[in-house]
Amino acid sequence: MPPGKHRILVTGACGQIGTELVRALRQRRGRDSIVATDVVEPGPDFKAAGPFAVLDVTRRADVAAAVDQHGIDVVYHMAAILSAKGEQNPGLAWEVNINGTFNVLEVAREKGLTRVFCPSSIAVFGPETPREDTPQETVLRPKTMYGLTKVAGELLGDYYVRKHGLDVRGCRYPGIISHEALPGGGTTDYAVAIFFEAVRNGRYTCFLAPETRLPMMYMPDCLKATLDLMEADSGRLKRHSDFNLASMSFSAEELAAEIKKHIPGFIVDYRPDFRQAIADSWPKTIDDSAAREEWGWKPDFDLASMTADMLRAVRRKRSEGDLS
Repeated sequence: MPPGKHRILVTGACGQIGTELVRALRQRRGRDSIVATDVVEPGPDFKAAGPFAVLDVTRRADVAAAVDQHGIDVVYHMAAILSAKGEQNPGLAWEVNINGTFNVLEVAREKGLTRVFCPSSIAVFGPETPREDTPQETVLRPKTMYGLTKVAGELLGDYYVRKHGLDVRGCRYPGIISHEALPGGGTTDYAVAIFFEAVRNGRYTCFLAPETRLPMMYMPDCLKATLDLMEADSGRLKRHSDFNLASMSFSAEELAAEIKKHIPGFIVDYRPDFRQAIADSWPKTIDDSAAREEWGWKPDFDLASMTADMLRAVRRKRSEGDLS
């Protein structure tokens, strides 16, 4: 971000990424400089860690009031309804992902905010998109409400850059794997649940087919990408809201095989559900050369190192009583 001290607001702060993003920002910027917000009250530990406010991004007046009250000049807009939940409740996905994003951008424009981060997703791609080495510039015809809203979010971000000079940035997240806050209804959630079930029960029933290959990323790399993009020199950026982002790609059975190296008796059953059709419309691998060239993106984790680290963390949780 630009030099100097900033007051930062994070929407969707209790979600899978938001929880750890807030912590990372507070480590960098100071506890009281980061205002975490979400539509629901968090647990006592989260609230005690720094400023928190209940905020519904679909209420523009409330977004404006929060910006004024806390003297905000940068927003990380993480609030969203994800792919699987979006198919179950498309009206809510539209309201949060479209109207909520529009509200944040409008408030940012009206209040003269310095910078806004609006993440996108590999869900913007569809069956007509090349599935191997998916290009930066390609067909965007998603078949889910979540993907549709993310395409609109990218276009909105670029519109506000061009029309209003607002510094909006965003990248297309792959599936995110983490061990702190659990994911909130995405098609790639199996890649988190599998670790917890491996440690807890030694067995997991996967809702995707074994050969299903998808782009994935470990949370430390997700945070690194987010913060690095927001801190990049604007003069280097040729695009704004739609950077392809990649780290690793693997199938469900390849992930299971990697876990079996650490837990030899681990058993996985495969019972694909409605999420299989969503996964089948997404890329297998991503070309993220634009992000690497324009702001120096480079991941730190691969499948082997991510798996080892995840299992260490989940086992630690179990030993500390956080995992029954």
